[in-house]
Amino acid sequence: MSVMIDSYTKTPRPLRHVDVDYLINQTKCENCADKPCLSSCPIDAIYMDDVDGLVKIKNTCFGCVLCRNACPYDAISLDVQMDPPIKEEVPNINIKLCKACGACVQACKNGSIHIFNDGKNPPHSEIDKDTCVRCGYCFRVCPTDAIKYGQLLPKTVKGGKAIVVNQDKCIGCMTCTRVCPSTGAINVGRTNKLPYINPGYCARCEECMHSCPSGAIRYASRKKAYKMYSEIKSFDIVSSITDNDMKRLSLDLISLNSVLKKVAKATALEFDDQNFENYIECKVNEQMEKELGVVLESSIELNKFDRLFGSYLMDRNIEVYSKKCIACGECYNVCPVGAIELNGPNPISINDNCVYCGKCVEKCQFDAIGAYDDYYYSKDLDLYYARSYLFKQREGELSISTTKCQACEICVRNCPADALVLAEDHVEFIEENCIYCRTCEAICPVDSIRIINFR
Repeated sequence: MSVMIDSYTKTPRPLRHVDVDYLINQTKCENCADKPCLSSCPIDAIYMDDVDGLVKIKNTCFGCVLCRNACPYDAISLDVQMDPPIKEEVPNINIKLCKACGACVQACKNGSIHIFNDGKNPPHSEIDKDTCVRCGYCFRVCPTDAIKYGQLLPKTVKGGKAIVVNQDKCIGCMTCTRVCPSTGAINVGRTNKLPYINPGYCARCEECMHSCPSGAIRYASRKKAYKMYSEIKSFDIVSSITDNDMKRLSLDLISLNSVLKKVAKATALEFDDQNFENYIECKVNEQMEKELGVVLESSIELNKFDRLFGSYLMDRNIEVYSKKCIACGECYNVCPVGAIELNGPNPISINDNCVYCGKCVEKCQFDAIGAYDDYYYSKDLDLYYARSYLFKQREGELSISTTKCQACEICVRNCPADALVLAEDHVEFIEENCIYCRTCEAICPVDSIRIINFR
């Protein structure tokens, strides 16, 4: 039987007995250069034998299976048999001394004690042996010393000690959380996902200590225990506040995006009803403040959202004026993505493959194709929604970040104008071929492509 000596009381504390049978496929093991199993063990029970160069496991192994999980070749097999922990005897109540005061009933964290009256003896406390966890709380609160406890661990709680979790040794198995009888005594950290103990709720029954397979739970001074608890709890509170703020910010951004779409749609309908040649704009401060005030429930200063409005995606549109189109096919010949379909003598049609490059608009001699962009922009403290028509191929300035680019070739394979080529470990730009359709910018997985001064 494995035992652990309490450094404070010198009392042997029985732990559960563990039998571990293991088998290591050394043929598979030879193929592994890194041997991650060696660094995974919290007690260094797995090692490489210096004599024969084989990976072996010591008899100190307690069967946490971390080495098996770390093995990339499934070369380690473990059969773990774990006995239940040896516990204290159930506290003994001397019914002649018991005054049925109820102190032990109130103190029992598990509801295992009740007042019993059989008519033969005076009323007295009785303990349910099946549910008692041997925490010793009843023993400590009894005012008449009627309860005797501690056959194995008589000095467990002397000296103002408290139980703590050494998170450096903890393997995160959560066994302690499952065996603890005191609600609120063992919590799990939000960030590192490891258990920690609240000394104020802990009954010091040692269920967690006896059940811990890695020996990470031990006694410490109450001062140190409360300090550890306070630090972890404070970190959890900060983490919770941060999470809530991020969640609220995310919801606000979603709401803001819905407002942008709503205002854009309403303004675009007004544009459709007006006659203009090249450009039209509408100041939307009032509409935005009204809508944002509803969804965000706060006073909105639009100038704080300047950058966000500027990055709102442009709504690109293209349409065919059927009365002007004669299906001459000139636009069909210049379309770089095959988005134009001929069905003469009927007017052309433009499918969803269109990248809005403007080549067809520039080529059409009959002004039968109209392309326009709807977008937000800010000027000084005012926000505008505008529409501008396109009369020729788009222009812009493309840049590729060599530090971000991973040479994955996604942009090269999807460029409709062959304006991007892969050269060794980076992508190069052929400016004369580019139609500034922004396809590359939209699909780059590492955000290494930017097109500025787009128009």
